[in-house]
Amino acid sequence: MKSFTQYVVIALTMAVALPACNVERLPETSISDQTYWRSEGDLKTAANYLYTFLPAWGNDDVWSDDAFGLAANNISDGTRLAPATDGNYNTNYNLIRAANNIVEKAPRAAAAASQSAIDRYTAEARFFRAWGYFNLVQRYGDVPLILKTLTENSPELSAPASPRAAIFDQIYQDLDFAAAKLPTHTTLGTADYGRISNTSALAFKARVALFEGTRAKYHNYGEPAKHLKAAADAAKAVIDSKQHDLFSGAYFDLFQMAGEGRQNRENIIVKQYGVSLTERVLTHSYYRSSLENGNLNPTKSLADSYLMKDGLPIGVSPLYKAPVVSTDVFVDRDTRMSDTFMKKGDPMMTTKPIFDIANLVFNKTGFMFRKTANIDDWNTSASTIDRPILRYAEVLVTYAEALYELNGSINDADLDLTVNRLRQRGGVAKLTNAFATTNNLNIRDEIRRERRVELAQEGFRYWDLMRWKTAEVELPKAVLGNYFFKAEFGTIASVRLTPDNYILVQDASFRKFDPAKDYLWPLPINEIALNPALNQNPKW
Repeated sequence: MKSFTQYVVIALTMAVALPACNVERLPETSISDQTYWRSEGDLKTAANYLYTFLPAWGNDDVWSDDAFGLAANNISDGTRLAPATDGNYNTNYNLIRAANNIVEKAPRAAAAASQSAIDRYTAEARFFRAWGYFNLVQRYGDVPLILKTLTENSPELSAPASPRAAIFDQIYQDLDFAAAKLPTHTTLGTADYGRISNTSALAFKARVALFEGTRAKYHNYGEPAKHLKAAADAAKAVIDSKQHDLFSGAYFDLFQMAGEGRQNRENIIVKQYGVSLTERVLTHSYYRSSLENGNLNPTKSLADSYLMKDGLPIGVSPLYKAPVVSTDVFVDRDTRMSDTFMKKGDPMMTTKPIFDIANLVFNKTGFMFRKTANIDDWNTSASTIDRPILRYAEVLVTYAEALYELNGSINDADLDLTVNRLRQRGGVAKLTNAFATTNNLNIRDEIRRERRVELAQEGFRYWDLMRWKTAEVELPKAVLGNYFFKAEFGTIASVRLTPDNYILVQDASFRKFDPAKDYLWPLPINEIALNPALNQNPKW
């Protein structure tokens, strides 16, 4: 890992020379100089720059019904307007251009680099090109499909957007090439830990294909079966590779330093920060600036989705008792809830060593997320805890969901291979078809529930609501928080409560979702001005 860290530092230094311009009009930069591209080292250093685009820890869950920040979010509550510019648009095209540059120019190193090396770094570039295009089409739908570097006179600058079907076909081609040409996770070893492997490409293809397959199915367009089969096949290929497995330690430790490095086979793609403050690429203050400071707080909706240990929801399980004190919320529940939510008695920060819930000034819902919580990181505001971006757990729930959506059913053996492995580490009873029938549970809903709780706080929920076409049902609902335990919260001004004594964070009257508009993001207005052939998304 140290070797890869050093290479990324070089890439970051080179990135300083890259200007912030509109995506289609990026000029040539130092990385494409005619004197470059002469060795395998040149290819590797150029590819390292692509890794700087991997997403950092963020607060995307406030877009969904899983979390709320210090104030209302205009994506979540439907009040946003079309922006003049959008970093999500330009940044992804910057990534695509850098990837295209490598794909075009890697063959120049043929005199000094082997064909396998050229293929490897071309494969990394094509992986990241697919990454950029998925981020774009996920948000905006049809966008320009650009597969080469452009000059100021390139006709592509005034071309219309390509249909999403063509973009997904290109994404699959890029990821198939990457899966065929990249080394295995094991082959990468310690020195190259963190680089994209063949299973990274397959796992990401499964994510991409599940998104488009379910979105096409529930929004009624395209070829959902084609994408769902691609998702199932790619996920099963990762499972069958035996390159990955669930983390052997505690779920909480998966998001601590204990969960880093090659010894944790669950992580398939990570954004690396380093191994210590003296041996690092970057640092972040996610715990202090986002969790402790209240920019990302769990909701009652998320809390209620955690099962009781008998495998039943709180509304039907005989184990559930109405809480009297705040710690009762966690009794007999999926243990991943107490690993994801702070509870009274958990270590918190130097100025408040033990967590209590009386902090509604910051934690508006009366809940606080716990993943990545670390007192040392709070002290330094400079954490090097890596961000897991794609875990084997996601591959398992992707396989289960793809099978169910494709076939309308899933057998118990496949539930044991996927969902039940995750429920086991949460201390929850197995899901079987007979169990679901006996307890009047819907298998599809239980697979979705498992995905929600396993991947909570990791930025998935909003996009799941988008693809399932359930955002129009879930997002207009009131945002509720914890039960108001008066003795623990104390006397706090301006706390609104529901008639049944839950914290009312945002009333439903302030929330809306227009299904004819909000399932796509608006294109930045400046981009339409630059290219009149682009059409704004409906009703924006």
